Amino acid sequence: MTELAPDALAGVPGLVRCEDFDREAIAELLTEMTHATYAHERVYGEYCTVHAYIDCPPERVFAYMANPYSLVEWTYSVRALQPTASPDLLVGVDAQDTPIYCRVESHPEALTVDYHCAWDQGDQLWMVYLNRLVPAERVLNRPGTVVIWTNCRHPYYARNPFPALAPKERAWVGDYWPFFYAGHSLELANLKAIVEHRQRHGLPPGPYLLGAAGSEVCRGR
Repeated sequence: MTELAPDALAGVPGLVRCEDFDREAIAELLTEMTHATYAHERVYGEYCTVHAYIDCPPERVFAYMANPYSLVEWTYSVRALQPTASPDLLVGVDAQDTPIYCRVESHPEALTVDYHCAWDQGDQLWMVYLNRLVPAERVLNRPGTVVIWTNCRHPYYARNPFPALAPKERAWVGDYWPFFYAGHSLELANLKAIVEHRQRHGLPPGPYLLGAAGSEVCRGR
């Protein structure tokens, strides 16, 4: 049997454990913390998470998302990605005219796909889109994949760290933080629709890209 040392938690304030809160006390605390409605800022002020079930095997969803060019298909406005002189760093356009830099960090064993991005410059990729793919068989007892996507509110969302690189009349990406949940929900719905459609019809997962000559199509594996 495992037991804590007598002083294991000595001096740690604010812990809620059964030794100090009986069932009546914890019920009262949980009720106090639970509300019928929550302010948007309270839920999405510092972190924004969206999630979705996708009726497609995790390995296939991973292969699609780990390909950075898939962003051109399922995001609302990332387009025209192309390589840069830096290894694995791509540059494209976002919101029609804003340079966006992107690098993907993916781990097939852990089923994680993280997009490290930034507007205007590629030296500090501070906009990090964290994605974990969970086999639905483990958590929902059904085939498929659960995608959990989280953004953290980096301090640069509050102010542009490179104002000299930005057009004067352009809004800053951080101005849109209150709409991240809604916007990312729409993009995740795009991802789900694309992946499930190709899965149902036995098509390669993609992304589907025109070749260098503009005639051939690369459709992923």
